[in-house]
Amino acid sequence: MTEPQQPEPPQFARRPDPQEPMSMSEPRQPTPAAEPGTALPPGECDKLQLRLHHAVNGFVDAPRPAVEEADALLGELIAKVGQILGERHAMMRESWQDATGDSVTEDLRTALREYRSLAERLLRL
Repeated sequence: MTEPQQPEPPQFARRPDPQEPMSMSEPRQPTPAAEPGTALPPGECDKLQLRLHHAVNGFVDAPRPAVEEADALLGELIAKVGQILGERHAMMRESWQDATGDSVTEDLRTALREYRSLAERLLRL
């Protein structure tokens, strides 16, 4: 006897994060979500942490290759975070530069709040 198939649960759209800017000109493409307080998606963070752990654990047997691996990892991490921050900055700029109409002041207030929030996070690094 076969069991009746259960209908697929409805897929709900992700609510926009109030901390993230919205562009009026084009819809944002979904990106893998980063964990709160991190810049990288969880899978990418996990891979980099595993590589760092491997480098640290390999130091006793092979000090130079371990440090070379840590150096390469840090270079990749700096480049990736820089890329993400640059993309975020561009999105933030788009959110207010094209603002027109009655909501201009509100768009600018929201943009300034987002700039302040991100700048304060970066200053705490």
